[in-house]
Amino acid sequence: MAICEQCGNDYHNAFVITMNGKSHTFDSFECAIGALAPKCQQCSNRIIGHGIEATGHMYCCAHCAHLDGVTDAVDHVRTAMVRASR
Repeated sequence: MAICEQCGNDYHNAFVITMNGKSHTFDSFECAIGALAPKCQQCSNRIIGHGIEATGHMYCCAHCAHLDGVTDAVDHVRTAMVRASR
């Protein structure tokens, strides 16, 4: 069995994630996310999707990026813009 580095549980189905050349052992995805997922620069939520990277920081969405002064981040493309590009 292996011990989860986040919660300390000794679990027979623990798994290892290698990130930036370092191995980490967890008993659940919840613990892995809590330990490894980046936090939004603005609201501190864990980013478990793609997120937005700008000015060397990670954001969970365009709204948070805008609050931090990033003006060109978008969460979606307007339909008119998509039609114009066809």
